[in-house]
Amino acid sequence: MKTKIIGVTPLWDEERKSIWMLPGYLDGIRNAGGLPVILPLTSSQEDAATLLKKCDGLLMTGGQDVDPSLYGQTATDRCGAVCRERDEMETRFFHEAIRQNIPILGICRGLQMINVLMGGTLYQDLPTETNSRINHHMQAPYDRVSHQVSLTPDTALHQLLQVEDMGVNSYHHQAIKVLGAELEVMAVAEDGIVEAVSLPSRKFVWAVQWHPEYDLTNSSSQKIFKAFINSCDGS
Repeated sequence: MKTKIIGVTPLWDEERKSIWMLPGYLDGIRNAGGLPVILPLTSSQEDAATLLKKCDGLLMTGGQDVDPSLYGQTATDRCGAVCRERDEMETRFFHEAIRQNIPILGICRGLQMINVLMGGTLYQDLPTETNSRINHHMQAPYDRVSHQVSLTPDTALHQLLQVEDMGVNSYHHQAIKVLGAELEVMAVAEDGIVEAVSLPSRKFVWAVQWHPEYDLTNSSSQKIFKAFINSCDGS
């Protein structure tokens, strides 16, 4: 059986001007039977097309806030640091993966970026833009429950996990405000914040707002990574 090669979008350290990676993303892929490869920080369309031809899937990781200019807004003083080079890179890689129908899994910022690239918008800062009393920005350790989410019946995630509700960890201050075109909501928090989406028109485009890579002993985390890897059949 061919090993599934998964391109992983890099994290960016602004102080050191360097890319880096949290091991949980790579471990989640490896544990599910894939081979992770950290992608270079490039905004070249040619590079994106060439690299993704070598990959069976794309993992869009967490990290800095998405630049509000991508969804037609001006950054407020509550918006965190952005990395325009990474925004440009992920824009190229996402659209190229969609064009090639390569499976995509987004985590945290990955969900937000997918939503924006599908025409949606974000809350730049949940605590100041909503009345939510849920702790979406928990303190370490992150392998524990911060709040509950409800799974949307008959969606792919519901069919996979076979539960109506589940506890998740949470480490973000931005979130989906207006849902992107063609996206389907697969889970919501108790305050109505979207916690998981899919793009049903493609083979596999899923994204979750929580962090399965921090909780790899959890069966739900394992199933999400496994579903992603299993979808990367190269066809």
